[in-house]
Amino acid sequence: MAIDADMITDDSVAVRRPRRWDEPMDPHMTDADVGWLREQSPFSSLDPAAFPKTIPLDGILRNDCRLHRFAHGEVIAREGDYANSAFLVVDGHAELLTRELPPESLGRRETEKVSWPKAVWQLLRPSGVREARRPDEVVPNVELHSSSHHAEDRPPVLQLQDFDGLVQAGQSVRLGAGELFGEVAAMYRAPRSATVVSQGNSTLLEIRLQGLKMLRRDPAFSQRMDDHYRENWLPLHLREIPLLRFLPEQNLQRVVAATVQRSFGRLEWNADYKKTRKLSPAEQIESEPVVATEGHQVTDLILVRSGFGRVCQSYGAAQRTTAYLGKGHLFGLEEIALGVTNEDGPINLPLQHSLRAVGFLDTLHIPVECFATDILPHVRRSELPALAAKALLRMPATEEARERRSEERPKVELPIVSTSVNHNREETWQDLPSPTGTSFEPTGLLEFIVQNRFNNGREAMIIDLHRCTRCDDCVKACASVHDGNPRFARVGVNHDRLQFVQACMHCTDPVCMIGCPTGALHREESTGHVRVSESICIGCGTCAKGCPYGNIEMAAVNDPQGRPYTDEASNRPITKATKCDMCSGLPTGPACAAACPHDAIVRIDLSESPPLEDWLRRRT
Repeated sequence: MAIDADMITDDSVAVRRPRRWDEPMDPHMTDADVGWLREQSPFSSLDPAAFPKTIPLDGILRNDCRLHRFAHGEVIAREGDYANSAFLVVDGHAELLTRELPPESLGRRETEKVSWPKAVWQLLRPSGVREARRPDEVVPNVELHSSSHHAEDRPPVLQLQDFDGLVQAGQSVRLGAGELFGEVAAMYRAPRSATVVSQGNSTLLEIRLQGLKMLRRDPAFSQRMDDHYRENWLPLHLREIPLLRFLPEQNLQRVVAATVQRSFGRLEWNADYKKTRKLSPAEQIESEPVVATEGHQVTDLILVRSGFGRVCQSYGAAQRTTAYLGKGHLFGLEEIALGVTNEDGPINLPLQHSLRAVGFLDTLHIPVECFATDILPHVRRSELPALAAKALLRMPATEEARERRSEERPKVELPIVSTSVNHNREETWQDLPSPTGTSFEPTGLLEFIVQNRFNNGREAMIIDLHRCTRCDDCVKACASVHDGNPRFARVGVNHDRLQFVQACMHCTDPVCMIGCPTGALHREESTGHVRVSESICIGCGTCAKGCPYGNIEMAAVNDPQGRPYTDEASNRPITKATKCDMCSGLPTGPACAAACPHDAIVRIDLSESPPLEDWLRRRT
């Protein structure tokens, strides 16, 4: 609604409207730095006229970039870290390591497993000191250095001790001046795929995501990024899709050339989370960007690269959610497969559902024609919907192709189970085939899970309120194994008999990791749990602010005698990020679930429905 100037009263307070660059990435960037960067590749070839007057090229370099000086062997980027920035080698060289390094060499600690006797002793004889830490748990177990252009504002980095040996063994790829890396992880919020270390003294420019998007306004820079992605990453992403795993190389190259990448919604979906979760399901669905529309002719096979999508269908005057999609799921496969395998020739089947982006959705689109000519002849029929699989065997083909298509592979049967989720009605649970999404019935629970983004959770904590007696044994058990400070509160939103507790869910899309300056927050390869390496946690609170669910807290730590740790420079308390760690060091697993006397608690993966379905079935 427009506001008339006459409506403004005399007692109003005049303030300056915040601007995009009020907080530059590097407040110490100078005119000389910007001028020097403009002379370096690729900025020397960019066209300043391609950028709007309000966001000029010089402004992007000054405000959305940070210069770093790295010494020999210093780690620039670590495999597994989540970040929202890319790096450009400006001067010198860097080495991209092709070998996976042990966690301890990157400043991360393996979880120490506790024996049963020690676990029982800790339970019976707690220390009585809140947030007690040994000295080696508070300070780094690796050497920290500084790398920023300005010493007074330098984030700590790691020194890799055996770096020269890895280079001499040929376990690295050299990156020279003008080469960009990390843009894929930044653009698609994925973990970094490799560790990059400085070779000798080097100068690198870190470009945050907002600046990276603006630099793409230059056609040459945008084309360079697209070519780099298509050449190095798109084939790998397509190979991850089971449907395409048997494509010959020449067919894969044609699919790569035909594939179009698109993004929907905001990558920073957590900024809108608290507002959108308060909308009704109908209002939330209407607010979500449309990717494909029910009733329209299908033109592309859509592959989900990252993010989440909602599959919905017309239901009277509204939309009814039928499934949600995550990484690796497909949309439009059934319509395309039935169309191109029709005995009387190809037919155009309209889409039976709509697809919308939930927060953020990154997709790859393969044209129908490309699917029919380059993919379908090499697809195992077990990867196709049942009707299309039968029709595929009737299509003209070579004997070799017939044998390949008819190969049987082990299948996982998804039973239809009747379960009672309340006392008043019986409702049916059913999953869609896993390549096409995850579906819950009843619809009310599905829409509740998606509306609250709980489908992001891989270790969600759920309490069956029909069994819970509110004894708080779960909270007490958590406190007993975490120095008197429980890692969750027995509060949360409810749906019928289920309470979704406010505890770290170890998310599929862990936005809490974005911006951690030391990489202390990371995901364990073996378990997928999001962990805090406290020895390199500097207590900045970025993760706590970034978690959309409010499941991370900052806590002051003490030594085993109860004396608080303080910073020797400022004399301020040392704080660390604390969150649910799934009690990964205990033989019992999560203490909350193990201590519940009524079997009312479960830690469960909500990115797929069978775990919750089976658990609820056992409740009845």
